[in-house]
Amino acid sequence: RSLVDRKAVFDLFCENERGEKFIIELQNVRQKFFKDRSIYYSALLLQDQAPKGGSWDYKLKAVYTIGILNFTFQDLADGRYVREIQLMDRETHEIFYNKLTFIYLEMPNFRKQEEELTSQFDKWMYVLKNLSRLQDRPRALQEKIFERLFSAAEIARLNPKEMKAYDESLKVLWDNYSIIETAKEEGRVEGREAGREEGRIEGREAGRAEIAKEMKKEGLPVHQIVRFTGLSEEEIDKL
Repeated sequence: RSLVDRKAVFDLFCENERGEKFIIELQNVRQKFFKDRSIYYSALLLQDQAPKGGSWDYKLKAVYTIGILNFTFQDLADGRYVREIQLMDRETHEIFYNKLTFIYLEMPNFRKQEEELTSQFDKWMYVLKNLSRLQDRPRALQEKIFERLFSAAEIARLNPKEMKAYDESLKVLWDNYSIIETAKEEGRVEGREAGREEGRIEGREAGRAEIAKEMKKEGLPVHQIVRFTGLSEEEIDKL
């Protein structure tokens, strides 16, 4: 969760290189005044852009609110699963202001199956709705970005014992990195560039091996150790 200056708490708050703000909210149950809440939080991010003191011309960065909803809007029962809302002139239907956008994903209305996924948006909707139930990555989701997503989800599903082993393996990796960097800083790592590069490679390999050993001690499955360390099954078997 993320916190802004006026003490609003979001599930995720992001800002891109242009300074545009993104609120991402995950809502599992219907709230009576959910629309009011969305507008209220967006208004806070607009107000928060005012500088503290000095002159200001009121130029604002865009604010986007994205709601991933496990319910549908009862007053908008048209079966749509994505809604993009902006301020509009009611007579001409032209966008009046494009710096305030609300995007709502009504997950219960998305019913496409894997074989029906034709666009990247479809794929993202499918994985958001079904990730907790998927045991393996579907054939339709083989792009690199989905590989990263499923790796992160696999870590999130670790039980307390597995998470403890994973955290300890990261500590070993960070400790090894810190030792090598400290030695280099203090001048204890000497030699030509080739020698230094060889030392860095050996250090990384040793670090990964130590991580794998710790994970094996904790009884983690080999396929998880492969994923987390990058070692092959044969290398892990030899440890």
